[in-house]
Amino acid sequence: MKKLIAGTAFGLIALTPQLATAQDATCQQGTCISTWKNASSTNQTPVFAFGQDYKAFLAVARTELSTVTELTRQAKAAGFKPWKAGTRVKAGARYYHVNRGRAMVLIIGGETPVAKGVRIVASHIDSPRLELKGRPVDSKEGFALFQTNTHGSIKTYQWTNVPLAIMGRVDRKDGTTVAVSLGLNPRDPIFMIPDLSPHTAKTQMKKSARNVISHEDLDPIVASGPHGAHSATTWLLGHLKTTYNIDPADLVSAELALVPAMPPRDMGFDRRLTAAYGQDDRLSAFASAQAAFELKTPPQTTVIHFADNEETGNVNVSGASSTYLTDLLGEILYAEIGSKYRQPLLTRALRASKALSIDVNPAINPLNPNAWEKTNAPRLGYGINIKLYGRGFDANSEFIAWVRGALDAKKIPWQTTTYKVGRAGGSTLGRELSRYNIDTIDFGVPVLSIHTPYAVSDKSDVFALKHAVLAFIQRTQ
Repeated sequence: MKKLIAGTAFGLIALTPQLATAQDATCQQGTCISTWKNASSTNQTPVFAFGQDYKAFLAVARTELSTVTELTRQAKAAGFKPWKAGTRVKAGARYYHVNRGRAMVLIIGGETPVAKGVRIVASHIDSPRLELKGRPVDSKEGFALFQTNTHGSIKTYQWTNVPLAIMGRVDRKDGTTVAVSLGLNPRDPIFMIPDLSPHTAKTQMKKSARNVISHEDLDPIVASGPHGAHSATTWLLGHLKTTYNIDPADLVSAELALVPAMPPRDMGFDRRLTAAYGQDDRLSAFASAQAAFELKTPPQTTVIHFADNEETGNVNVSGASSTYLTDLLGEILYAEIGSKYRQPLLTRALRASKALSIDVNPAINPLNPNAWEKTNAPRLGYGINIKLYGRGFDANSEFIAWVRGALDAKKIPWQTTTYKVGRAGGSTLGRELSRYNIDTIDFGVPVLSIHTPYAVSDKSDVFALKHAVLAFIQRTQ
Protein backbone atom coordinates (compact mmCIF):
# COMPACT_ATOMS: atom_id res chain seq x y z
CA MET A 1 0.00 0.00 0.00
CA LYS A 2 1.21 3.49 -0.79
CA LYS A 3 2.42 5.50 2.20
CA LEU A 4 0.19 8.33 3.35
CA ILE A 5 1.63 11.70 4.23
CA ALA A 6 0.38 13.48 7.36
CA GLY A 7 1.36 16.98 8.26
CA THR A 8 1.29 18.17 4.65
CA ALA A 9 0.16 21.58 5.81
CA PHE A 10 3.74 22.02 6.98
CA GLY A 11 5.55 19.00 5.59
CA LEU A 12 6.69 17.10 8.64
CA ILE A 13 5.75 13.44 8.86
CA ALA A 14 5.70 10.42 6.57
CA LEU A 15 3.34 7.86 8.04
CA THR A 16 2.97 4.15 7.49
CA PRO A 17 -0.48 2.92 6.35
CA GLN A 18 -1.48 1.82 9.85
CA LEU A 19 -0.74 5.34 11.14
CA ALA A 20 -2.80 7.25 8.65
CA THR A 21 -4.25 10.11 10.69
CA ALA A 22 -2.74 13.12 12.40
CA GLN A 23 -3.84 12.12 15.87
CA ASP A 24 -2.42 8.61 15.40
CA ALA A 25 0.86 10.28 14.48
CA THR A 26 1.29 11.62 18.00
CA CYS A 27 0.04 9.99 21.20
CA GLN A 28 -3.03 7.80 21.33
CA GLN A 29 -3.61 4.84 23.63
CA GLY A 30 -0.04 5.03 24.91
CA THR A 31 1.58 4.81 21.46
CA CYS A 32 3.62 7.87 20.50
CA ILE A 33 5.46 8.74 17.31
CA SER A 34 7.49 11.92 17.02
CA THR A 35 6.67 14.32 14.22
CA TRP A 36 10.37 14.22 13.32
CA LYS A 37 10.20 10.52 12.48
CA ASN A 38 10.90 9.96 8.78
CA ALA A 39 11.00 13.71 8.10
CA SER A 40 13.28 14.43 5.14
CA SER A 41 15.76 17.30 5.09
CA THR A 42 13.50 19.05 2.56
CA ASN A 43 10.51 18.76 4.89
CA GLN A 44 12.56 20.16 7.77
CA THR A 45 13.77 23.28 5.94
CA PRO A 46 10.69 25.46 6.60
CA VAL A 47 10.60 24.31 10.24
CA PHE A 48 14.17 25.46 10.86
CA ALA A 49 13.56 28.73 8.97
CA PHE A 50 10.53 29.38 11.19
CA GLY A 51 12.71 28.62 14.21
CA GLN A 52 15.20 31.27 13.13
CA ASP A 53 12.42 33.87 12.93
CA TYR A 54 11.17 32.76 16.33
CA LYS A 55 14.59 33.27 17.94
CA ALA A 56 14.89 36.72 16.38
CA PHE A 57 11.50 37.62 17.86
CA LEU A 58 12.38 36.38 21.34
CA ALA A 59 15.68 38.26 21.25
CA VAL A 60 13.86 41.60 21.35
CA ALA A 61 10.44 40.69 22.83
CA ARG A 62 11.42 40.34 26.50
CA THR A 63 8.52 42.18 28.19
CA GLU A 64 4.95 42.97 27.20
CA LEU A 65 6.05 46.53 26.30
CA SER A 66 8.80 45.38 23.95
CA THR A 67 6.58 42.59 22.59
CA VAL A 68 3.82 45.02 21.62
CA THR A 69 6.43 47.24 19.96
CA GLU A 70 7.80 44.32 17.93
CA LEU A 71 4.38 42.90 17.00
CA THR A 72 3.25 46.36 15.90
CA ARG A 73 6.35 46.66 13.70
CA GLN A 74 5.68 43.26 12.15
CA ALA A 75 1.97 44.01 11.68
CA LYS A 76 2.74 47.22 9.81
CA ALA A 77 5.22 45.37 7.61
CA ALA A 78 2.47 42.82 6.84
CA GLY A 79 0.07 45.56 5.71
CA PHE A 80 -1.98 46.00 8.89
CA LYS A 81 -3.24 49.51 9.63
CA PRO A 82 -4.34 51.07 12.93
CA TRP A 83 -8.01 50.46 13.66
CA LYS A 84 -9.90 53.57 14.75
CA ALA A 85 -13.33 53.78 16.35
CA GLY A 86 -16.04 53.91 13.69
CA THR A 87 -14.02 51.98 11.09
CA ARG A 88 -16.06 49.18 9.55
CA VAL A 89 -14.05 45.99 9.17
CA LYS A 90 -14.68 44.77 5.64
CA ALA A 91 -13.81 41.34 4.27
CA GLY A 92 -10.06 41.01 3.90
CA ALA A 93 -9.28 44.23 5.80
CA ARG A 94 -6.32 44.04 8.18
CA TYR A 95 -6.00 46.18 11.30
CA TYR A 96 -4.18 46.31 14.62
CA HIS A 97 -5.18 48.03 17.84
CA VAL A 98 -2.94 48.64 20.87
CA ASN A 99 -4.18 48.75 24.46
CA ARG A 100 -2.01 51.11 26.51
CA GLY A 101 1.20 49.78 24.96
CA ARG A 102 0.95 46.54 26.93
CA ALA A 103 -1.64 44.48 25.04
CA MET A 104 -3.01 44.50 21.50
CA VAL A 105 -5.14 42.78 18.89
CA LEU A 106 -4.83 41.97 15.20
CA ILE A 107 -8.09 42.10 13.23
CA ILE A 108 -8.72 40.38 9.88
CA GLY A 109 -12.10 40.97 8.22
CA GLY A 110 -14.07 37.82 7.43
CA GLU A 111 -16.64 36.78 4.86
CA THR A 112 -19.62 36.89 7.25
CA PRO A 113 -20.87 39.83 9.34
CA VAL A 114 -19.46 40.33 12.83
CA ALA A 115 -23.05 40.04 14.09
CA LYS A 116 -22.85 36.32 13.24
CA GLY A 117 -19.83 35.75 15.43
CA VAL A 118 -16.05 35.99 15.24
CA ARG A 119 -13.05 33.73 15.76
CA ILE A 120 -10.82 34.70 18.68
CA VAL A 121 -7.27 33.45 19.29
CA ALA A 122 -5.85 34.60 22.63
CA SER A 123 -2.46 34.28 24.27
CA HIS A 124 -0.47 36.30 26.78
CA ILE A 125 2.75 38.23 26.32
CA ASP A 126 3.96 38.63 29.90
CA SER A 127 6.40 36.13 31.41
CA PRO A 128 7.71 35.43 34.92
CA ARG A 129 10.31 38.01 35.88
CA LEU A 130 11.52 40.36 38.60
CA GLU A 131 10.17 43.90 38.93
CA LEU A 132 11.63 46.88 40.74
CA LYS A 133 9.84 48.06 43.84
CA GLY A 134 8.67 51.67 43.96
CA ARG A 135 11.71 52.77 45.96
CA PRO A 136 14.19 50.14 44.86
CA VAL A 137 17.65 51.49 45.75
CA ASP A 138 19.27 49.73 48.70
CA SER A 139 22.79 49.47 50.08
CA LYS A 140 24.49 46.42 51.59
CA GLU A 141 28.18 45.84 52.31
CA GLY A 142 29.23 48.65 49.97
CA PHE A 143 27.10 47.46 47.03
CA ALA A 144 24.11 49.23 45.54
CA LEU A 145 21.21 46.83 45.05
CA PHE A 146 17.77 47.02 43.47
CA GLN A 147 14.97 45.63 45.62
CA THR A 148 12.57 43.58 43.56
CA ASN A 149 9.18 41.93 43.52
CA THR A 150 8.19 38.88 41.48
CA HIS A 151 5.82 38.77 38.50
CA GLY A 152 4.49 35.24 38.19
CA SER A 153 5.46 32.01 39.90
CA ILE A 154 9.17 31.19 39.99
CA LYS A 155 11.67 28.98 41.80
CA THR A 156 13.75 31.68 43.45
CA TYR A 157 17.06 29.81 43.46
CA GLN A 158 16.96 29.56 39.65
CA TRP A 159 17.33 33.34 39.34
CA THR A 160 20.69 33.67 41.08
CA ASN A 161 23.93 33.98 39.12
CA VAL A 162 21.95 34.64 35.94
CA PRO A 163 22.85 37.65 33.77
CA LEU A 164 19.94 40.08 33.91
CA ALA A 165 18.91 43.01 31.73
CA ILE A 166 16.70 45.87 32.88
CA MET A 167 13.89 46.94 30.57
CA GLY A 168 10.83 49.13 30.71
CA ARG A 169 9.79 52.73 31.11
CA VAL A 170 9.87 55.54 33.64
CA ASP A 171 7.07 58.11 33.55
CA ARG A 172 7.65 61.60 34.92
CA LYS A 173 5.08 63.98 36.36
CA ASP A 174 5.43 66.28 33.34
CA GLY A 175 4.10 63.58 31.03
CA THR A 176 7.42 62.60 29.48
CA THR A 177 8.63 59.00 29.38
CA VAL A 178 12.11 57.53 29.56
CA ALA A 179 12.56 54.18 27.78
CA VAL A 180 15.11 51.90 29.46
CA SER A 181 16.83 48.85 27.96
CA LEU A 182 20.23 47.85 29.30
CA GLY A 183 21.86 44.45 29.23
CA LEU A 184 20.74 42.82 25.98
CA ASN A 185 23.51 44.26 23.84
CA PRO A 186 26.80 42.37 24.40
CA ARG A 187 28.48 45.73 25.01
CA ASP A 188 26.05 46.59 27.82
CA PRO A 189 26.67 45.84 31.48
CA ILE A 190 24.48 43.17 33.05
CA PHE A 191 23.08 42.79 36.56
CA MET A 192 23.14 39.71 38.78
CA ILE A 193 21.87 38.27 42.06
CA PRO A 194 24.89 36.61 43.72
CA ASP A 195 24.55 33.27 45.46
CA LEU A 196 26.85 31.65 48.01
CA SER A 197 29.73 29.48 46.91
CA PRO A 198 29.68 25.81 47.99
CA HIS A 199 32.50 26.60 50.44
CA THR A 200 30.29 28.91 52.52
CA ALA A 201 26.85 27.39 51.95
CA LYS A 202 26.68 24.56 54.49
CA THR A 203 23.90 26.19 56.47
CA GLN A 204 22.08 27.31 53.32
CA MET A 205 22.19 23.82 51.83
CA LYS A 206 20.31 22.39 54.81
CA LYS A 207 17.27 24.45 53.82
CA SER A 208 14.44 23.20 51.61
CA ALA A 209 14.49 24.28 47.97
CA ARG A 210 11.65 26.69 48.71
CA ASN A 211 13.75 28.52 51.32
CA VAL A 212 17.28 28.38 49.88
CA ILE A 213 16.76 31.85 48.44
CA SER A 214 13.95 33.98 49.86
CA HIS A 215 11.90 36.24 47.61
CA GLU A 216 13.23 39.24 49.53
CA ASP A 217 16.79 38.18 48.66
CA LEU A 218 16.26 38.47 44.90
CA ASP A 219 18.10 41.79 44.81
CA PRO A 220 20.67 42.22 42.02
CA ILE A 221 23.91 44.15 42.35
CA VAL A 222 23.65 47.28 40.19
CA ALA A 223 26.78 49.18 41.32
CA SER A 224 29.74 48.72 43.62
CA GLY A 225 31.61 51.35 45.50
CA PRO A 226 32.97 53.59 46.64
CA HIS A 227 33.33 56.12 43.83
CA GLY A 228 35.78 58.51 45.33
CA ALA A 229 34.01 60.16 48.24
CA HIS A 230 30.64 58.79 47.14
CA SER A 231 29.06 55.50 48.16
CA ALA A 232 27.76 53.12 45.53
CA THR A 233 24.16 54.21 46.14
CA THR A 234 25.01 57.92 45.98
CA TRP A 235 26.90 57.35 42.74
CA LEU A 236 24.01 55.28 41.33
CA LEU A 237 21.42 58.00 42.00
CA GLY A 238 23.70 60.52 40.35
CA HIS A 239 24.21 58.25 37.37
CA LEU A 240 20.46 57.82 36.89
CA LYS A 241 20.06 61.59 36.98
CA THR A 242 22.87 62.46 34.59
CA THR A 243 22.30 59.57 32.15
CA TYR A 244 18.48 59.31 32.10
CA ASN A 245 17.35 62.46 33.94
CA ILE A 246 15.58 60.18 36.42
CA ASP A 247 15.03 61.35 39.99
CA PRO A 248 14.44 58.84 42.83
CA ALA A 249 10.76 59.83 43.03
CA ASP A 250 10.37 59.06 39.31
CA LEU A 251 10.96 55.38 40.09
CA VAL A 252 7.61 55.31 41.88
CA SER A 253 5.93 55.77 38.47
CA ALA A 254 8.14 53.29 36.63
CA GLU A 255 7.62 49.86 35.09
CA LEU A 256 11.09 48.36 35.14
CA ALA A 257 11.64 44.63 34.82
CA LEU A 258 14.73 42.50 35.29
CA VAL A 259 14.76 39.73 32.67
CA PRO A 260 17.38 37.16 31.66
CA ALA A 261 19.88 38.73 29.28
CA MET A 262 20.94 35.52 27.49
CA PRO A 263 20.12 35.43 23.77
CA PRO A 264 17.93 32.64 22.34
CA ARG A 265 20.01 29.69 21.17
CA ASP A 266 19.62 26.42 19.31
CA MET A 267 19.95 23.45 21.65
CA GLY A 268 21.36 20.01 20.92
CA PHE A 269 23.58 18.67 18.16
CA ASP A 270 20.56 18.40 15.87
CA ARG A 271 19.43 21.99 16.63
CA ARG A 272 15.80 20.91 16.84
CA LEU A 273 15.24 22.66 20.18
CA THR A 274 15.13 26.35 21.05
CA ALA A 275 16.38 27.57 24.43
CA ALA A 276 15.23 31.06 25.38
CA TYR A 277 13.67 33.21 28.05
CA GLY A 278 10.01 34.16 27.72
CA GLN A 279 8.59 31.22 25.80
CA ASP A 280 5.69 31.22 28.29
CA ASP A 281 3.84 32.58 26.49
CA ARG A 282 5.41 34.59 23.72
CA LEU A 283 5.73 31.27 21.89
CA SER A 284 1.96 31.25 21.38
CA ALA A 285 1.89 34.96 20.59
CA PHE A 286 4.53 34.56 17.88
CA ALA A 287 2.83 31.56 16.27
CA SER A 288 -0.57 33.32 16.36
CA ALA A 289 0.84 36.50 14.84
CA GLN A 290 2.54 34.62 12.02
CA ALA A 291 -0.73 32.82 11.28
CA ALA A 292 -2.54 36.18 11.18
CA PHE A 293 -0.01 37.61 8.77
CA GLU A 294 -0.72 34.73 6.35
CA LEU A 295 -4.51 35.06 6.50
CA LYS A 296 -6.34 36.60 3.57
CA THR A 297 -10.12 36.52 4.08
CA PRO A 298 -11.19 34.05 6.79
CA PRO A 299 -14.74 32.68 7.06
CA GLN A 300 -15.43 34.87 10.09
CA THR A 301 -13.77 38.09 11.22
CA THR A 302 -10.78 37.03 13.28
CA VAL A 303 -9.31 38.75 16.32
CA ILE A 304 -5.87 37.71 17.56
CA HIS A 305 -5.59 38.94 21.15
CA PHE A 306 -2.27 39.43 22.97
CA ALA A 307 -3.01 40.03 26.65
CA ASP A 308 -0.89 41.14 29.60
CA ASN A 309 -0.68 39.95 33.23
CA GLU A 310 -1.76 36.34 32.77
CA GLU A 311 1.05 35.30 35.10
CA THR A 312 -0.55 37.34 37.89
CA GLY A 313 -4.15 36.27 37.29
CA ASN A 314 -5.19 38.25 34.17
CA VAL A 315 -5.50 41.41 36.26
CA ASN A 316 -5.50 45.13 35.42
CA VAL A 317 -6.77 47.00 32.37
CA SER A 318 -4.36 45.23 30.02
CA GLY A 319 -5.14 41.74 31.36
CA ALA A 320 -7.76 39.37 29.99
CA SER A 321 -10.13 40.05 32.90
CA SER A 322 -10.54 43.59 31.56
CA THR A 323 -13.48 44.34 29.25
CA TYR A 324 -11.04 45.63 26.62
CA LEU A 325 -11.65 42.79 24.17
CA THR A 326 -15.44 42.74 24.41
CA ASP A 327 -15.57 46.54 24.35
CA LEU A 328 -13.54 46.48 21.13
CA LEU A 329 -15.81 43.83 19.61
CA GLY A 330 -18.79 45.99 20.55
CA GLU A 331 -17.20 48.95 18.78
CA ILE A 332 -16.52 46.85 15.68
CA LEU A 333 -20.11 45.60 15.69
CA TYR A 334 -21.40 49.15 16.14
CA ALA A 335 -19.34 50.29 13.13
CA GLU A 336 -20.96 47.47 11.14
CA ILE A 337 -24.65 48.03 11.96
CA GLY A 338 -24.76 51.69 13.05
CA SER A 339 -27.82 53.07 14.82
CA LYS A 340 -29.48 49.66 14.98
CA TYR A 341 -26.88 48.54 17.51
CA ARG A 342 -28.24 47.21 20.80
CA GLN A 343 -26.49 45.33 23.61
CA PRO A 344 -28.32 42.05 22.91
CA LEU A 345 -26.78 42.05 19.43
CA LEU A 346 -23.31 41.98 20.98
CA THR A 347 -24.17 39.18 23.40
CA ARG A 348 -25.63 37.16 20.51
CA ALA A 349 -22.47 37.73 18.46
CA LEU A 350 -20.34 36.54 21.37
CA ARG A 351 -22.50 33.46 21.79
CA ALA A 352 -21.99 32.68 18.10
CA SER A 353 -18.21 33.10 18.38
CA LYS A 354 -15.47 30.53 18.94
CA ALA A 355 -12.32 31.15 20.95
CA LEU A 356 -8.96 29.45 21.14
CA SER A 357 -6.96 30.12 24.31
CA ILE A 358 -3.31 29.16 23.89
CA ASP A 359 -0.68 28.74 26.58
CA VAL A 360 2.33 26.45 26.89
CA ASN A 361 2.40 23.40 29.15
CA PRO A 362 5.23 21.69 31.03
CA ALA A 363 6.55 18.92 28.78
CA ILE A 364 7.51 15.53 30.12
CA ASN A 365 11.04 15.84 31.51
CA PRO A 366 13.50 13.01 30.74
CA LEU A 367 15.15 13.40 34.15
CA ASN A 368 11.87 13.40 36.10
CA PRO A 369 9.30 11.55 33.98
CA ASN A 370 7.28 10.34 36.96
CA ALA A 371 6.02 13.87 37.67
CA TRP A 372 3.49 13.19 34.88
CA GLU A 373 0.77 10.66 34.23
CA LYS A 374 2.48 9.52 31.06
CA THR A 375 -0.57 8.55 29.00
CA ASN A 376 -1.67 12.19 28.98
CA ALA A 377 1.71 13.90 29.26
CA PRO A 378 2.73 16.26 26.43
CA ARG A 379 6.06 15.49 24.78
CA LEU A 380 8.40 17.71 22.81
CA GLY A 381 8.15 17.07 19.09
CA TYR A 382 4.74 15.36 19.18
CA GLY A 383 2.62 18.32 18.16
CA ILE A 384 0.30 20.70 19.94
CA ASN A 385 -1.45 19.61 23.11
CA ILE A 386 -5.19 19.82 23.78
CA LYS A 387 -5.66 20.59 27.47
CA LEU A 388 -8.02 18.29 29.31
CA TYR A 389 -7.72 19.35 32.93
CA GLY A 390 -11.17 18.14 33.99
CA ARG A 391 -12.95 19.68 36.99
CA GLY A 392 -15.05 21.87 34.69
CA PHE A 393 -12.10 23.47 32.91
CA ASP A 394 -12.44 21.51 29.66
CA ALA A 395 -14.29 22.77 26.63
CA ASN A 396 -17.56 20.95 26.09
CA SER A 397 -17.23 17.71 24.18
CA GLU A 398 -18.93 18.91 21.00
CA PHE A 399 -16.53 21.85 20.73
CA ILE A 400 -13.52 19.60 21.33
CA ALA A 401 -14.81 17.39 18.52
CA TRP A 402 -15.19 20.44 16.26
CA VAL A 403 -11.57 21.45 16.97
CA ARG A 404 -10.36 17.89 16.41
CA GLY A 405 -12.04 17.99 13.04
CA ALA A 406 -10.32 21.25 12.17
CA LEU A 407 -6.90 19.87 13.14
CA ASP A 408 -7.33 16.51 11.44
CA ALA A 409 -8.59 18.09 8.23
CA LYS A 410 -5.25 19.89 7.93
CA LYS A 411 -3.19 16.95 9.25
CA ILE A 412 -1.98 18.89 12.29
CA PRO A 413 -0.29 16.60 14.84
CA TRP A 414 -1.81 16.85 18.32
CA GLN A 415 -1.66 15.20 21.70
CA THR A 416 -3.45 15.64 25.03
CA THR A 417 -2.30 16.92 28.40
CA THR A 418 -3.71 16.24 31.83
CA TYR A 419 -1.79 16.78 35.06
CA LYS A 420 -1.63 14.09 37.73
CA VAL A 421 -4.77 14.45 39.78
CA GLY A 422 -4.30 17.02 42.53
CA ARG A 423 -0.57 17.41 41.78
CA ALA A 424 -0.35 20.44 39.50
CA GLY A 425 -2.29 23.18 37.79
CA GLY A 426 -2.23 26.57 36.14
CA SER A 427 -4.53 29.27 34.87
CA THR A 428 -5.02 30.43 31.28
CA LEU A 429 -6.98 33.04 29.38
CA GLY A 430 -9.72 30.49 28.70
CA ARG A 431 -11.80 31.16 31.78
CA GLU A 432 -11.85 34.89 31.03
CA LEU A 433 -13.14 34.34 27.49
CA SER A 434 -15.76 31.84 28.59
CA ARG A 435 -17.20 34.43 31.01
CA TYR A 436 -18.71 36.10 27.95
CA ASN A 437 -20.53 32.93 26.88
CA ILE A 438 -18.00 32.20 24.13
CA ASP A 439 -17.23 28.56 23.35
CA THR A 440 -13.56 28.34 24.31
CA ILE A 441 -10.92 25.63 24.12
CA ASP A 442 -7.44 25.63 25.65
CA PHE A 443 -4.45 24.18 23.96
CA GLY A 444 -0.79 24.93 23.56
CA VAL A 445 2.69 23.57 23.03
CA PRO A 446 4.81 21.48 25.41
CA VAL A 447 7.86 23.28 26.81
CA LEU A 448 10.60 22.12 29.17
CA SER A 449 11.50 24.26 32.19
CA ILE A 450 8.76 26.86 31.90
CA HIS A 451 8.86 29.68 34.46
CA THR A 452 12.66 29.42 34.55
CA PRO A 453 15.15 31.88 33.08
CA TYR A 454 15.78 29.60 30.09
CA ALA A 455 13.01 27.33 28.77
CA VAL A 456 13.16 24.81 25.91
CA SER A 457 10.73 24.20 23.04
CA ASP A 458 10.77 22.02 19.94
CA LYS A 459 10.84 23.85 16.61
CA SER A 460 8.38 21.41 15.02
CA ASP A 461 5.81 22.09 17.76
CA VAL A 462 6.03 25.86 17.34
CA PHE A 463 5.64 25.43 13.59
CA ALA A 464 2.68 23.10 14.09
CA LEU A 465 1.03 25.65 16.38
CA LYS A 466 0.98 28.28 13.65
CA HIS A 467 -0.81 25.87 11.34
CA ALA A 468 -3.15 24.77 14.13
CA VAL A 469 -4.20 28.39 14.58
CA LEU A 470 -4.84 28.66 10.84
CA ALA A 471 -6.85 25.44 10.90
CA PHE A 472 -9.00 26.76 13.77
CA ILE A 473 -9.64 30.07 12.02
CA GLN A 474 -10.24 28.69 8.55
CA ARG A 475 -12.67 25.89 9.34
CA THR A 476 -16.10 26.77 8.02
CA GLN A 477 -19.25 26.27 10.09
